[in-house]
Amino acid sequence: MKNDRMKEVNPKETTRAYAFEMWMNAPMPMLTFFKTVDVTRLVRISKRTGLKFNMLMCWCVGKAASNIKEFYMLPVGRKLMQYDNIAVCTIVANREGEVSSCDVPFSNNLQQFNANYLRLTKQVAESCRNHDLTDSMVIGTSALAQYEIDGAVGMYSGVFNNPFLIWAKYKKSLWKCTLTVSFQFHHTQMDGAHASRFLENLQKEIGKLEV
Repeated sequence: MKNDRMKEVNPKETTRAYAFEMWMNAPMPMLTFFKTVDVTRLVRISKRTGLKFNMLMCWCVGKAASNIKEFYMLPVGRKLMQYDNIAVCTIVANREGEVSSCDVPFSNNLQQFNANYLRLTKQVAESCRNHDLTDSMVIGTSALAQYEIDGAVGMYSGVFNNPFLIWAKYKKSLWKCTLTVSFQFHHTQMDGAHASRFLENLQKEIGKLEV
């Protein structure tokens, strides 16, 4: 059955033509950037409203990516795929004491995203089965919220080419809360300038979030 939400594209007809030729078959095509972001606003909103901090971070990640066209393309296997939608994946502790992954479709509407986040993460926690959205370009996230680490580099398996963010416990000082984020991406999908713009967008979205 034809899927109108994703399609294979000819790399030569995209802005990623050179990158596809250069990096698609590289033994290690992933890059990792680190950025410390000010999350004071998210912490305050979470405490005031009861909205989960991780949900707010995931929404800001999706919002920051949604206006960058490179996030709608992804190398899959030996092909370059183009998507109409993006989703954000979060790792869920399930009822068996293990972890499962949960893809949440991104919505510009925070309330809608939150409703989907709560419903789907609960479903995954209870069923112990991953929730995968194969027709969306999925941004992976992993939050080690109980631990203090200074950074993490994701592994490259050659299977999961998706952009991936890792963060741990935010750090509190007298006046603000900061969070170090690692961002891994496939060089075929985007260049360092696109990744840097995404991380700048992430800080902007956090800073202007209103609930």
